[in-house]
Amino acid sequence: MRRLKHALDPDGATLADNGVTACFANPGTSEMQFVAALDREPRMRGVLCLFEGVATGAADGYGRMTGTPACTLLHLGPGYANGAANLHNARRAFTPVVNIIGDHATFHRGHDAPLNSDIAALAAPNSLWIKSAETADAVGPLAAEAVAASLGPPGGNACLILPADSAWSATTVIGPVVTAPPRVEPDLDEVEALAARLKAARKPVLLIGGAACGEAGLAAAGRIAAAGVRVLTDTFVARQARGAGRFAPDRMHYFGEMALGDLEGVDLMALVGTTRPVAFFAYPERPSVLVPDGCDTVVLGGRGTDGTAALRALADALDAPAEGPVESLVRPSAPQGPLTPAAIGQSVARHLPARTIVSDDAVTCGLPIFQATQTAAPHDWLMLTGGAIGQGIPLAIGAAVACPDRKVVALSGDGAAMYTVQGLWTIVREQLDVTVVVFANHAYRILDIEMYRTSGGPAGPAARELLDLGAPRIDWLNLARALGLPATRADTAQAFDEAMAWAMARPGPAFIEAAL
Repeated sequence: MRRLKHALDPDGATLADNGVTACFANPGTSEMQFVAALDREPRMRGVLCLFEGVATGAADGYGRMTGTPACTLLHLGPGYANGAANLHNARRAFTPVVNIIGDHATFHRGHDAPLNSDIAALAAPNSLWIKSAETADAVGPLAAEAVAASLGPPGGNACLILPADSAWSATTVIGPVVTAPPRVEPDLDEVEALAARLKAARKPVLLIGGAACGEAGLAAAGRIAAAGVRVLTDTFVARQARGAGRFAPDRMHYFGEMALGDLEGVDLMALVGTTRPVAFFAYPERPSVLVPDGCDTVVLGGRGTDGTAALRALADALDAPAEGPVESLVRPSAPQGPLTPAAIGQSVARHLPARTIVSDDAVTCGLPIFQATQTAAPHDWLMLTGGAIGQGIPLAIGAAVACPDRKVVALSGDGAAMYTVQGLWTIVREQLDVTVVVFANHAYRILDIEMYRTSGGPAGPAARELLDLGAPRIDWLNLARALGLPATRADTAQAFDEAMAWAMARPGPAFIEAAL
């Protein structure tokens, strides 16, 4: 009988036939058949990641840029658990991801070997589809089913558990080629009704998220803004088209009281590609829902609705102009003086090449840079949708694998970067065109702010030990160089500007420590 090791056999490459051509892997013994099959499937690119959180974050970045899934290769329950934080972010971004999770052979599970665990239970919170291939004949069909499930709409994590004996046993069953299901078209009666309400409202606002923040969606949103409706995006979106030639909506404030202050007087909030906004965290005597008193909310379709089509239909129903406002290209002058996030933003805006992809895990340094780049060359901005830091470097890896002709910039806080610092090694190994900028303030600065906001008060000596990263200080320059990256350090605005110019002018990996 012809031996088909698993779904990647060259005679019936289920995953590759379905467009899954990148595998971000941290394999173990149970996954060796899958690893061996990569030699027989030239369409599949295997990318080794030294930590599962890098693999899962990279799959997220790949899916955000292509709209199609990459797969991860994870080693049993602990391997999945190590990658769960970035799969949480991927779930919140509605990114298609197929996780192949190796498992003990079916006959071995009952012996409760050291790595035995309830994989399905571990994966359940982040997954919209989980199945185990209990026989070799089930592998191909379930692999195809996993791809289809990941595509949604609206898209998300699918987990195929692959017992070792299913992988090594013989089969002739091949999985089918699936097609991505179309997004739901907007209901035109709902569109007309919402348009009438927006026209009648005293102070309406449109809040958008998801795929509505792509270039076409933003163009339609700009038309709506030109018709007199203020447009905002969610605080964090999976991918936003930005820069010259694009409409630049306002962004929902992160802190709840600032968001409510900004929305004061709004009497109608229309939602496209998103849901009713809530505060990131609860605080004493502050509301969780970020909708002003007396404001109605109307959802135009759900997460599975074609957000771009909904915005276009709404713009037409409002008799909006054919085009809305867009940003003009403005390159700031070179910054001088101390190194601050605002100065860094100036340099990024000055030197960012057209079509760059920015992966933002900059935490407290991020907002000034985001604001400064509003008029930069056209680019895509990837955000921390689920709040689990440690995403910036892995997301950049996936984006670079997906778009090898585009430069990628990863902006990361130093605490966040240490979560997935192993990703620097993968960037060098794969020779990806990624520049990593780490903001080295040697502290969890955001937690200083949160201590006050939660009424914890100023940090005392014991509390300070849990917020400070300066003892010992991380030597980022030598750490990056030890992992193979060309690296430089900047401690003034002028030095950072020179470093940014250097990194953007050269292809391949680069690292900048921004010493704040």
